[in-house]
Amino acid sequence: MSQYDHIVDRQRLRLEAEEWSKQIKSLHIHQCKSMWYDDRPQDTDDGSVTDIQYNSGIVVRHKNGKVIHTFGKPKKGASLIDSYRRHT
Repeated sequence: MSQYDHIVDRQRLRLEAEEWSKQIKSLHIHQCKSMWYDDRPQDTDDGSVTDIQYNSGIVVRHKNGKVIHTFGKPKKGASLIDSYRRHT
């Protein structure tokens, strides 16, 4: 059955990468209007926001306990696996 080893390894790696992508990479509570990903500076006009960056590449912005915006698109497929390999 060694002819299928590479397929099984690739699937295992994909599942690991998908689980890793859900983990938090950074957490930032701020009132800045100049974040590298931010195209909504008005969100901080009346107080701070909480930005949570995930390993998948997205940043989810919270304000007053509610999600108000998601920046970026999550990595998928080969791009996600490549990112997982580089960071683990």
